[in-house]
Amino acid sequence: MGNKAPVEEKYKTRKKILVVDDYLPTRRLIIDALNQSSHYEIAEAENGMDAIGLFDKSNYDLVISDIMMPGMSGMDLLHRIREKNHSTAVIMITGNPATDLTVSAIKKGAVDFITKPFDIDDLLYKVDIHLRQREMLSGENADAILEKGRLSDQTADLSKQGYIYDSIEDSPLDNDIIFQKIAELALKLVDGEVCSILLFDEQDNEFRPKVVRGDTDGVYQNYTSNPALKIVFNEVIERKEAIIINSNEHPEVSPSLICAPLMIRNSILGILSIRKKRNREVFNKKDLHHILSLTKRASLNLENKILYESLYSNIMDTLKSLISSVEARDHYTEQHCQRVTELSVKIAIGMQCSASDIESLKIAGILHDVGKIAIPDSILLKPDVLTQEEYLIIKNHPTIGENILKPLILLDKERVIVQCHHERWDGKGYPLGISGNDIPFLARILSVADSFDAMTNDRPYRPASPVEEAVQELIKNKNTQFDPDVVDALIKII
Repeated sequence: MGNKAPVEEKYKTRKKILVVDDYLPTRRLIIDALNQSSHYEIAEAENGMDAIGLFDKSNYDLVISDIMMPGMSGMDLLHRIREKNHSTAVIMITGNPATDLTVSAIKKGAVDFITKPFDIDDLLYKVDIHLRQREMLSGENADAILEKGRLSDQTADLSKQGYIYDSIEDSPLDNDIIFQKIAELALKLVDGEVCSILLFDEQDNEFRPKVVRGDTDGVYQNYTSNPALKIVFNEVIERKEAIIINSNEHPEVSPSLICAPLMIRNSILGILSIRKKRNREVFNKKDLHHILSLTKRASLNLENKILYESLYSNIMDTLKSLISSVEARDHYTEQHCQRVTELSVKIAIGMQCSASDIESLKIAGILHDVGKIAIPDSILLKPDVLTQEEYLIIKNHPTIGENILKPLILLDKERVIVQCHHERWDGKGYPLGISGNDIPFLARILSVADSFDAMTNDRPYRPASPVEEAVQELIKNKNTQFDPDVVDALIKII
């Protein structure tokens, strides 16, 4: 899936941001949004004088300030910040936009100017871009460059490239979500008004809408009533190249339009189309460059995910065949694994586990007894209590299961869960004898679900226990066999 650097390395150090606004709800909105990132250290002030007091104690990488504040205005604060530190990026916010005010703010050294009401995602995007620019200019000449008020086009471009890379690489496996993120990114990168992604059906020579972001009269909705659009789309498909069209060339298409192909292994998957800039300017070559960077990165990411899904599907089909061979011998195993998986997922949801963890439990739950394929029928199907020797043999199944999954890098997380689902909180479990928090958390969930299901269902050598009795057994073994928090979560579900 690519050799992406850890997200923690996005910046060399945590960036310090100061939010200045006398209106508490706006200040809290901005701070809460910024706090979703671990890369930022946030401070706040309700007026310009308090902000200067904070600046006297510490430097900040970026300031987000309202313009209209009692006492010291945002413009005065901007001037004082420039006196103290030329390298601090300042984003100004106002509810009363005016051209002369915007020009004045930019001339005094603001890097951006945002009007209320603003989209919080747009603000976060601009924060990220401007901090990246300063990260790239952190060398010897940074202060001189910033003092003169000029960031090189190359630095600005590189910061956007980094943003594209990180945003696409951080996308989840769901392709629908990836398409949504691509459209959102495209609008931010070129300040577009409407973005549509259309998938191309080569057999029918048709473009089928997948995503539209922005105004409700998106490009594809005009497609049937505007044959000129199909001519543009077909040209992109035929040439396999992106194009810009402006109103002075084709007034019947759009005030300004960028169309770029989404490619997978030199085949056209679809088209990304952006219409009109919000500032009513036409798209330029730099906009086209950013969209091409986005579509190339997105196409590579989609290709990787498609290949991943294909490989993953083949592996799971193989493993399910192995499990089927166990189920054919022991029908209890099939029903047991399904029940344990369902219960593990319910516990995980109750404990607010991530979607990724829940997916891992779905896989590990089905696979947790795959090692029983190597257990002889005389032991696996024995209708009586096992001897000590037989019990030692069946205790090998977590290790056997782990060995089966070990060559499969895609299932590294699930392999460890399978290996550890018979470990105990007090360290007296098997096969590793680890204890407490050293046992993987998801394995602790699976262990409780596994034991509860085993107690509440018939086995050849004993009848099922009532649910109430099984619950009491779990409570009795909290802090010895089971993680107490997981037991409590299961009891809440029951």
